[in-house]
Amino acid sequence: MTWTAGDDPATLLQLARNGDDEATGRLLGHYRRYLVLLARLQIDRRLQAKEDASDVVQETLLRAHRSFTDFRGDNEPELVAWLRTILVNQLADLVRYHEAKRRDIRLERRLHDEMNRSSDNLNRVLAASQTSPSDDAARREQAVLFANALGELPEHYREVIVLHHLEGLTFADVARRMNRTVDGVEKLWTRALVRLRRLLGNTP
Repeated sequence: MTWTAGDDPATLLQLARNGDDEATGRLLGHYRRYLVLLARLQIDRRLQAKEDASDVVQETLLRAHRSFTDFRGDNEPELVAWLRTILVNQLADLVRYHEAKRRDIRLERRLHDEMNRSSDNLNRVLAASQTSPSDDAARREQAVLFANALGELPEHYREVIVLHHLEGLTFADVARRMNRTVDGVEKLWTRALVRLRRLLGNTP
């Protein structure tokens, strides 16, 4: 989902805070790709694909919608942090379910720290990929912009960036994962970055 002129996050947030259910849904929907990306990284590390990231995020957004009156923030960074917390709780429940563990606050803390690092890593990749963000982009949560642009890429472009930059795999490891040659992966990665930079340059 991309932002339109009527979807300024500050405007939607104010409408949502005033009880506008449609605005709340539109607002939360714009963070789906960002949350899916974070969920995928955690699922790959901890659950070995036992859960689908999109399903986890769908439940996260439903929880956020139902409990939106509990949100006390005033801006997009605070909203994004709140959504990450809900996602952490959802993932912690799934980890305990699959590992038959009782509730342990240390698990939530580890997941929260890992997710914050993943989000920070998105910002670093964005900084390396975008040379001159627009004024509007500079006011937005950068990791969200990156995830939205990444979601616009063809799947093989998106995969090579996620595996190399976000999961930290070498080109050789990425080649094995994607069943390609190392040379092919390096060329694919170069093309993917060019497309990503183009998208980020046009992202409001």
